[in-house]
Amino acid sequence: MKKNYFAICITRTCGSGGTEIGKMLSEQMGIALYDRKLLRLASEDSGINEKLFAKADQDVKKTILYKVSKAVYNGETIPPESGNFLSDRNLFEYQGKVLRGLLEKESFVVLGRAADFVLKDQKNAISIFLSASPEACFKREMAIMQTDELGVNRHIKSINRYRSDYYKYHTGKKWKNPENYDLCLRTDVLGYQGCVDVIQGYLEKRMNL
Repeated sequence: MKKNYFAICITRTCGSGGTEIGKMLSEQMGIALYDRKLLRLASEDSGINEKLFAKADQDVKKTILYKVSKAVYNGETIPPESGNFLSDRNLFEYQGKVLRGLLEKESFVVLGRAADFVLKDQKNAISIFLSASPEACFKREMAIMQTDELGVNRHIKSINRYRSDYYKYHTGKKWKNPENYDLCLRTDVLGYQGCVDVIQGYLEKRMNL
C-alpha cells in the first residue's frame, strides 16, 4: 500500500515568524523542510546552473516587469532545445516539477515558492498563510536586524512587496487573498506553538492521519 505523503505549504509575511513555525513543524513531525533548497534540486533535475534560478528570484526585486506581466505556472516545462529554456517561467516550472516529484516520495514542509499554487490540485497538500500585526512584525524584525526604525520598516515593506510580486507573477493571484489558502493564522495571537498545533490538527482531520 502506498504511503499517504503530504505537503504543508507555508506562505508568510515578513516578521510573522513563518520560517520558525515551518522549522518547528519539520522537527516535531520528523519531515523535511524545503525553502531555497528547491533551487538546488531544480538545478539538478534540469541541468541548469543553480545561480540562474537564484538570479531569476532576484530579478523580481529589480524590475517592474513583474508588476505588470504574468508567467502563470501551468506544470509544463520547456525542452532544452527551446530558446526559452532559461526563461523565468521555465525555471519556476522546474521548481514545480521538483515539488510534485517530492510529494510522491515523502512528506515535507515548504516555505514560499508559491507552493500552494503549484500543488493546488493535490489533495494531500494543505496551504497556510501566516501573518501578524504590524507591531509584532516590527518588534521581531527589530530584534533580528538591530538597526534603526526606518531601516526595519523599509526591510519589512521590501520583503512583503517582493513576495507579493513573485506570487502575482507566477500565479496570477493576489498574495494575501484568503481564498488561496486552507488556513489563515495570526501568529501573534496563537503563538508559534499554537500555530503548529492548529496546523497539525487540521492536517490530521484533512488527511485522516
